[in-house]
Order: sequence, then C-alpha cells, then structure tokens
Amino acid sequence: MTLPAQREVAAFARRLHESGWVANHDGNASLRASDGRRCYATPTATSKRLVDAGDVITVDVEGKVLSGRHKLFGEWHLHAACFKARPDVGAVLHAHPAHATALGLARKSLGVPALPEMVVSLGKSVPTLDYAPPKSASQDQALARALTDGDADAVLLAGNGVVTVGADLEQAYLRMELVEHYARLVVLAAPLGGVTPLPEACVAKLLEARTKAGLGKAGRASR
Repeated sequence: MTLPAQREVAAFARRLHESGWVANHDGNASLRASDGRRCYATPTATSKRLVDAGDVITVDVEGKVLSGRHKLFGEWHLHAACFKARPDVGAVLHAHPAHATALGLARKSLGVPALPEMVVSLGKSVPTLDYAPPKSASQDQALARALTDGDADAVLLAGNGVVTVGADLEQAYLRMELVEHYARLVVLAAPLGGVTPLPEACVAKLLEARTKAGLGKAGRASR
C-alpha cells in the first residue's frame, strides 16, 4: 500500500517531465516526512514520465534506503544539503529547464532584479554556483551557504540545472517554474540590450513584502 506522500512525489516527478524540464533519467524530487527523520524520493535510472507511487523510496537524510524496491539516485547529496541547511525546507526539486540550465552552462546568472514577482518570491538574486564534479563536498557546502547566508530558495548549478526548495512540493515546483520563466525572459531580452534593473527603492519595498509574506530569512525569523 502506498502512502499519500509517495503519490505526491510521483505526481510531481511526472509534472517535471510534462513541463519539459527533464529528459532521459534527469531530475529528481524529494519530500521530507512530517516526522522530520525520513524522506520520500524518486528512484534512480527511471524516467520521471514513468514514476508511480510504488517506485518512490523512503530514505533517511544520509541516503540510507529504509524501504522501496529501487535504488536511490546518485545526487541525493544535493537534496540532503538542502534539508540539513534549512529545517523549513520540506521539499527539493532538481531539474534541467532549458533556459535556466543554458545560463548555467554558459556560466551566466539570472542577473539583476528586474521583475517584481521574482524579488518577492525568490529574493534579490538567484545565484549560480560554480561548476563542481559530481558528489563534490564543496558544491554541497556552497549550496547550503546559498540557502542560508545567501537567503536563496532557488539556485542555478553551473553545468547541472536548477535546484529549488519549498515548504512543500507545490512551492518548490512554482519556484522552478518562475526561475525558468524569468530565465527565458532574460534570454529574450539579451538581443534588445538586456534587462533593466528595478530601482533600488522599488527592490527595497518588494523585499519588505517578501518578509511580510513570511519568505526569506527575515520572513522565516518573524514567524
């Protein structure tokens, strides 16, 4: 018998494929259990198009498989870094949406804050982390710093797509959607001279709205 959490992870895995953000065996989804000790995760070597609830495995944060008929994916360390860094993180998505991933491949960033919705939902910037080999401790540390000291909820990984976190899978998904939408706008604006940053005073007000919404480090602290 499958659990609602397993069905939810499977549903969002399929949404990643339906959105065109993963190919082959790319991408993964994970959800922290309500007890905080277990996580539900998509299996390795499986198209997200084909994941169903029975494929979702249960692991601890260190990556030990507690139940399930499949193996855990190799990049669990990225998800673990997010869960360990932020107790408020209930879900992690890792995918390769084309425009955002292209910026990371080119070692570019999303640049200056130019869209109000981006500032409120994701903060003043979405960082691009330097390329690191698979299972690199330095990348895990950089990701953790970005989520805490850098106050990020979404991160571009040079050469490895996008990671988003959220209180739940829906929030993590919406953040992935917004990152890709904004990345596409950045790419479209490039031939026109690039995006124009919002005035600093406007950014300050938007960050205040972000805090009031309970988002970001200041918003989490005020809950």
